[in-house]
Amino acid sequence: MKNYVVLLLHLILWSGYTLTEWLSKNDQIIYNILMFFVFVYIAVILGNYILKSTKKTLVITLASLLLYSSIHVTLNQF
Repeated sequence: MKNYVVLLLHLILWSGYTLTEWLSKNDQIIYNILMFFVFVYIAVILGNYILKSTKKTLVITLASLLLYSSIHVTLNQF
């Protein structure tokens, strides 16, 4: 159940990243890249706090990032 909670929290976090990326669309690309790494760091810290396992945290973080990016790319096609 903790894995599911972390996955949902990560999807909320990635939604927040999309919102901040949209709000900073006129910024240079380096700032968007740095902002992405800040959100990845927050996701890892959040997952590790709840799961207490680094390996599970990294797997769920990568899975949530892949899931959210596939949804994001799919919605951009329309």
